[in-house]
Amino acid sequence: MNGSPAVPTPTLDAADHLAEALRTEQARLTGLYAHLDAARERTRRTLAEAGREAGPGGTHQARLERELRAAEAVRRAARLDAVERGLCFGRLDHRDGTVHYIGRIGLLNPGDGAADDTGNDAAAGAGAAAYEPLLIDWRAPAARPFYTATPADPGEAVRRRHLHTSGRVLTGLDDEALDLARLDEHGRRTLVGEAALLAALGRVRTGRMGTVVATIQTEQDRVIRAPLPGALVVQGGPGTGKTVTALHRAAYLLYTHRAVLERRGVLVVGPNPAFLRYIDRVLPALGETEVVLRTVGELFPGVRATTGDSPAATVVKGGPWMAEVVRRAVEAHQAPLARDLLFGEHLRLSRRVCAEARDAARGLRLPHNRARPFFLRTVLDALAVEQALALGRPYDEEEARHAPRELWEQPAIRAELGALWPILTPHQLIDRLLSDPALLAAAAPGLSPAERAAVLRPAGAPWTTGDVPLLDEAAELLGEDAGSVRARARATELALDEELDYAEGVLTVTGQRDDVTLDAELLAERFRDTGPDRTTAERAAEDREWAYGHVVVDEAQELSAMDWRTVLRRVPTRSLTVVGDLAQTGSPAGARTSWAEMLDRELPGRWREERLTVNYRTPAAVMAPAAAVLRAHAPGQEPPEAVRETAERPVAVPVPDGDYAAALAALPVGPGTVGVIAPDDRAAALGALTVRDCKGLEFDAVVLVDPAGLLAQGAADLYVALTRATARLTLLHHTPLPDALAATPGAADR
Repeated sequence: MNGSPAVPTPTLDAADHLAEALRTEQARLTGLYAHLDAARERTRRTLAEAGREAGPGGTHQARLERELRAAEAVRRAARLDAVERGLCFGRLDHRDGTVHYIGRIGLLNPGDGAADDTGNDAAAGAGAAAYEPLLIDWRAPAARPFYTATPADPGEAVRRRHLHTSGRVLTGLDDEALDLARLDEHGRRTLVGEAALLAALGRVRTGRMGTVVATIQTEQDRVIRAPLPGALVVQGGPGTGKTVTALHRAAYLLYTHRAVLERRGVLVVGPNPAFLRYIDRVLPALGETEVVLRTVGELFPGVRATTGDSPAATVVKGGPWMAEVVRRAVEAHQAPLARDLLFGEHLRLSRRVCAEARDAARGLRLPHNRARPFFLRTVLDALAVEQALALGRPYDEEEARHAPRELWEQPAIRAELGALWPILTPHQLIDRLLSDPALLAAAAPGLSPAERAAVLRPAGAPWTTGDVPLLDEAAELLGEDAGSVRARARATELALDEELDYAEGVLTVTGQRDDVTLDAELLAERFRDTGPDRTTAERAAEDREWAYGHVVVDEAQELSAMDWRTVLRRVPTRSLTVVGDLAQTGSPAGARTSWAEMLDRELPGRWREERLTVNYRTPAAVMAPAAAVLRAHAPGQEPPEAVRETAERPVAVPVPDGDYAAALAALPVGPGTVGVIAPDDRAAALGALTVRDCKGLEFDAVVLVDPAGLLAQGAADLYVALTRATARLTLLHHTPLPDALAATPGAADR
């Protein structure tokens, strides 16, 4: 017989069993927090010892080791502090009587001096039989059955218990019988609680995304634990948990591949600043801090673009052709000599010589600014030869050494030649490209006049989100000015020399010059002010050329071809987690029909797709009209299956006079968060969100203003707006609702 016995009817002493279970698990929880506190105290002692040992004593190797120990202790302290809330959330009982407690980090019994906080290898059962795992990190292999075991395929597990806590206090239990046939009689009689996932989904929202570490489902776990190499695309409809699954995957990868990823960090790219605020506590709550959160508009250091372009400009700027347009714009600044240049009566720079010097400099395949010195040297050498011939002097080695430099020191020559191949910044180049019709026409001959007109704007206009990939492209093509690099190196060297001179003076004045334990270099290093120590994440965020170990891209269907180029520059290994839903594409430059449309161009043969098919967030009653919109306007897309039911159905509220502000003020306010979503042209006046603003967010209640107006923006916009609610949906309308929503109660009342 393949089936398992039915769960027995609870007996009259079920309340006593629950009380006993709560006492037992509270005692266990209290013990785990005691171990956490002890681990924190040991970490504080390590930091204190490192502080006492700091100073000039010891060898350079010893000082380096002290600094490394201190840095590791700081990271460990941050992880230990981050897991205070929800330290332990689960228990897994096995056939052989083994019990594993599952939590945010691994804790080992430190009685034998073993690792005490994130020593998860031992907790994972990695060949450390001498260690007693008190708490197993949720990412460890030993914890995986907690997420994957089912009654149909329980493996060695017989019961899964979810622990609900508030602070350090246990507030409830939920049991799931995985193999009742092998669960002993006491275990059967003491099963308590309800399904943990649906209980969690029923909670009121707080305005911040929480972790789902205690309720990860099987298809989500498959995504989380997928191998690191390559690009993993997670296609999932609304409410499938693709965002939080991707964040838990980032935490899992940081745990599993810490030696690689902690040194390089992880970048999370989100659709808008509100979304990043919404998720910013998830990874720290999982004990991971080496993560940078950015929108595409923030990927270029020093620029924080939040304003989008018009649809027409979005299409033009986001197209793959813009890489060639930027390249042509750079080339337009490389020796565009229309005629011979004459300096005085006898010194001439011909167009031919200039063109040859230009072609030779381009042949180096260096960025524009780095190739500039070669171009200038070549032209100055040619001018020096011309000058020698005009003066009847031989162009010998001595002349070649001095004449070019003397020519460059003449202001007129310096100005003329410098303008032939100017030093350019990305900001200068892109601002000129988008404000100069002649330069844009020369750089983009393939664009129509209407397309060029769509992107032209006044010089000095604020940067838009569509400009950031152009700035990044320009930075790649321009490179840094070699002179600036040398000047910075010289300044650093000069500062070090001054510090060394000062230290030698101190040793002389204090009579310590003959002290063999202290030299000037060591003294200078001791007192050098290097500023506060920066984390990997802080250093990475400020460095455009930083190579991240892994990148997570959320709402990835919105990224244009140029956006993808910008993102992929930051992950040379092409290790990515890409999550999104093609049915929700709102950007006219985003992916419309398939992921291959974007990814095959940049990642041919290097990406694979997983699908999330179950909608845990949106109630079936709310998902039904959303699915109708999808079927009517995107018949090739399949909505996810909603598994939640609520008593409340969507309601339509007519607003005959179109006074939406008054209608909003009159609506009753229920519990939890409320999101008001309106068409782009109405949102600002109503203090509402646009669809772009609410991408990736969720609310207990959603009020949609003018659904017909949202549909006019695009069916995907209406679909996104309809699927943000976790409990209640209200439609305010002054014109007839779209056909797919016509059955909503109240829709016919006018």
